[in-house]
Amino acid sequence: MDLIHIAHKTDDCRNLWERLWPQKAVFDLWPVRACFQKHYQRPLFFLSREQADHPPLFLALSWIEEEQYYGHFPGETWQGKTWLEQNKIIGVADSSPQALMEKIPGKVFIRYLDENFLFSPGRHTVEDEIGYLFTPGQYDYSFETYRRTFPGKTRKKFDQEIRRLETQTVTWHYDRMTDVDQMMRMNLAAFGEHSYFHDPRFFGSFIDLLTFFKENNMLRVTSVLIGGRLAAVDVGALWNNTYTVIAGGTDPEFPGVAKLINFHHIEWACRERLGMVDFLCGDFAWKTRFRLQPRPLYKFHYPEPGTAAESSAEKRSGDCGA
Repeated sequence: MDLIHIAHKTDDCRNLWERLWPQKAVFDLWPVRACFQKHYQRPLFFLSREQADHPPLFLALSWIEEEQYYGHFPGETWQGKTWLEQNKIIGVADSSPQALMEKIPGKVFIRYLDENFLFSPGRHTVEDEIGYLFTPGQYDYSFETYRRTFPGKTRKKFDQEIRRLETQTVTWHYDRMTDVDQMMRMNLAAFGEHSYFHDPRFFGSFIDLLTFFKENNMLRVTSVLIGGRLAAVDVGALWNNTYTVIAGGTDPEFPGVAKLINFHHIEWACRERLGMVDFLCGDFAWKTRFRLQPRPLYKFHYPEPGTAAESSAEKRSGDCGA
């Protein structure tokens, strides 16, 4: 581990990211992460090792001043949580965390880690939250085949809810940017201060993110109107044959509209023969009722909370500031 290189400058960090980070999910793209770095301005602390006889080692961290720990880049925290998923610690599958962590002058807390990029099983890594996926190929790209996996009673109940909405005239619109503002208002109304949009830094980051998606033909805004009134809006990104639903909002005066729009995404994904729809993490009961595929993500603490090593790390972190 003596050959660990530490980078702080943005250009150096971007170069490392684009060379060493797998580009599979939309959250793997540097411009996506850079939207948040622009507004949060966390000091960067990227660790890497590149040797001919070893696989690359790479860990991208940001110093989160108000929490006094290093989190995963870009450190877009809100009420103790980050938002971006599929974080990684590259090249450490058969390693112990200790030697690498000794290079970091403070505590480390990383959320939403991809299970394929973890240290060997140990006490520092535990399950975090569950993400949920829909894979159209599992149902031969047939929405009707997917529907038939539900028990008859459940399917009948879903159909009744949707028919009740359709009696009021349902219309769909796509990529109406004016609906995004209303989506944010609905999200804030539903979640209040727990909504990430409550933080102006996240709000600004999200607007830049949508701009990036739109400029690169990745953005999909789905709006459903019921009786001429905007009832739900979802925003997502289509990249690498995966549609990622990144945010949404619903009007509570239309019970069942969330089911309507989520079934709409699934039917569209089957028709377009997508590889996957990623509905992200979030403890929402509908995701299990919709028979989505669970994908656990993990969180990593170093040192473990409450240990003597943690107290030592707290002392070191006072001088780091990255």
